[in-house]
Amino acid sequence: MSEMNVEAVARQAREASFALAASSAQGRNAALLAVADELERRSAAIFEANRQDMEAAEADGLSAPILRRLRFDAHKLSDVCCGLRELAAMEDPIGHEQLRRELADGLVLSRVSCPIGVIGVIFEARPDALVQIAGLCLKSGNAVLLKGGREAMRSNAALFAAITDAGRAAGLPEGWAGLLATREDVSRMLGLDREIDLIIPRGSNAFVRSIMEKSRIPVLGHSDGVCHLYMDADCDAALAARVAVDAKTQYPAACNAAETLLVHSAQLHTGLPVVAEALLLAGVRLRADERARAAIGEARCEAAGEADVGAEYLDLVMCVRVVDSLEEAIAAINRHGSHHTDAILTRNDAAAEKFFALVDSAGVYQNCSTRFADGYRYGFGAEVGISTGKLHARGPMGLEGLCSYKYILRGHGDVVADFADGRRSFTHRELL
Repeated sequence: MSEMNVEAVARQAREASFALAASSAQGRNAALLAVADELERRSAAIFEANRQDMEAAEADGLSAPILRRLRFDAHKLSDVCCGLRELAAMEDPIGHEQLRRELADGLVLSRVSCPIGVIGVIFEARPDALVQIAGLCLKSGNAVLLKGGREAMRSNAALFAAITDAGRAAGLPEGWAGLLATREDVSRMLGLDREIDLIIPRGSNAFVRSIMEKSRIPVLGHSDGVCHLYMDADCDAALAARVAVDAKTQYPAACNAAETLLVHSAQLHTGLPVVAEALLLAGVRLRADERARAAIGEARCEAAGEADVGAEYLDLVMCVRVVDSLEEAIAAINRHGSHHTDAILTRNDAAAEKFFALVDSAGVYQNCSTRFADGYRYGFGAEVGISTGKLHARGPMGLEGLCSYKYILRGHGDVVADFADGRRSFTHRELL
């Protein structure tokens, strides 16, 4: 795609965003259902495109975690189509009245939810992410420019064709979604601050920072997932083992998979051996500090180095470190984590409450797997990503995070001079 084409695509998306913002919920829901049906009709072509991407990726020697993300099979197709149909059944996020206040007699202020406008999303080599992002943007009335990883180029093109063809047949405005192809396209998009309202990059901290430095467009960063599990002094070992195995192995390439197990020293010879045994049986390689390694057995795990502290493995590898207090665990998480999702495993509710209050992460859990940090599992209808920042949206960013709001003021010839001169007074009476 040439520079001129990127500008044209962005301008068309801007025009389409106005039509989408004013579209009916019924129309957008019908389009979502049509997209799901079209993806299923084109499944053979989509799978063939993905097969070609997988073959090329394997020939290039890409890692196992990337290959798992890249694969788009019947299971993932079923998941994304179910997700689209569930989105269609969800309440319309546009037009919610969040505030209604009488400013003065006959002068009423409302705050109403509305789409952000045009969103540029740069995401990893996950074809299912393209469908999820496009669906969320459509439901929330936003136009979207999409740039996926080059490894998924053929898969993304096949999915995008199905989505836009179905949308066109359902009456969506032309150009509501655009697909960028190259890094040069992304560079050009980052300069289009008059056309694009928000950039959402998904990737490493360094990648997100580089996007922020290159653009005047607001950037909502979705970066790495260095998630921790902390085994507290008062911890049920069997529960901890069950949660740890799920958090590490259920999908190790996900950003919400646990990467580090922190263990209170009181659990060194009781709970840790139980949890370590469960992880080892599940095929996890453990990289442990000196005290943890002695408790697990030196022959059964590797020695952790400095590079393992705060590492994001995205694989069946886990760092194990010993701490001597809840406060030390919290400090370690805040220093070495990515503020994504962290969990405490404890029977002590007071310890859990302290953990909730002091761990500075988007998701803070007690006695459950970090893998629950997901828009679909939260009931958000999938997500465009996980925000580890604190402004606008935090955690799984679903429909609500893709909406802004506007203030609507209804009057009857009201003027400020009447209030400045004392002829009228504000009432500021809540009506909602």
